[in-house]
Amino acid sequence: MTRLLAVLAAVLFTVPLTPAAAHAEPATLTWSVQPANAAGPDGRRWIELSLDPGQTVTEHLAVRNFSDGEAVFALKAADGYLTDKGRFNMLRSDQASTDGGTWIDVQKEVKVAANATTVVPFTITVPKDAAPGDHPAGIAATVTSASGTVAVESRVGFRVMMRATGTIRAQVAVTGLSATYEQPWNPFSSGVVTVTYTATNKGNVAASGAGAVAVSDLTGIAERDGRADVAEIFPGDSRTVATRIGGVWALGPMSANVTVTPSVEGGAPMSADVTLWTVPWPQLALIVLVAALFLAYRAITRRRRRRLDDLLARARAEGRAEALS
Repeated sequence: MTRLLAVLAAVLFTVPLTPAAAHAEPATLTWSVQPANAAGPDGRRWIELSLDPGQTVTEHLAVRNFSDGEAVFALKAADGYLTDKGRFNMLRSDQASTDGGTWIDVQKEVKVAANATTVVPFTITVPKDAAPGDHPAGIAATVTSASGTVAVESRVGFRVMMRATGTIRAQVAVTGLSATYEQPWNPFSSGVVTVTYTATNKGNVAASGAGAVAVSDLTGIAERDGRADVAEIFPGDSRTVATRIGGVWALGPMSANVTVTPSVEGGAPMSADVTLWTVPWPQLALIVLVAALFLAYRAITRRRRRRLDDLLARARAEGRAEALS
């Protein structure tokens, strides 16, 4: 399982770079990188620290070489971010770090024997003017190999979450709220409201959010509730969230409300509203059809009644004529 995770991580962190010199490595190279103490891996999935501005701490990482030959790994730190799918990643080597990645100082490379583990210390120094809140970064062991005219950097690493002490603000803003209504043509079926919005982390700490959605008519009588929770977002980042709420009947103008409560203690809920128009076309069509059938039935009934009255009047006239003859 450890070897499989290492291989998968290496694939996920593979990025193209400009041509560069590459070390001669074993034909098949797999490795893992874990948080550690001076003795070896310590079981942490990533490093999470709360630090004062100006503080320096020493941490460790363990590089394990699963291959049958010795390998040299480049060690790199960079700013961290979350992908659109919510997965953690770090900036490529050709992108300059400006935040947490610049706080980490680690030796440039490490040589690891076949089927061995090497522990490497690194230091984290928080700038004296560091803004309070989270400053995510990543640290990785990388190998660069040639692929045609392009060098490919494969990296395996973990996140380093650093929080500078100070006033913490947790706030997830709700913007760009929109709602659309999908009405089936079956007049006896309700429709579906799709609610979409952008969640933006306006605070200074990473936060997820519990999103409550309510769709109702303007009277508030016919209300349907749903969930549109927000996955973790780093400060300053945004994420698009969408949800579908069924069982909604078209009742003209309706209101959709979204309220997001940050997962961090003390975070204030943020909400937004939008109005959407729902027209009960299938029901209106059914009413028109029923009315048309009713009018047609009444017209036919009246026509038959008039015809019957005409027949009766003719019969009476013929009877009177025969009586006089």
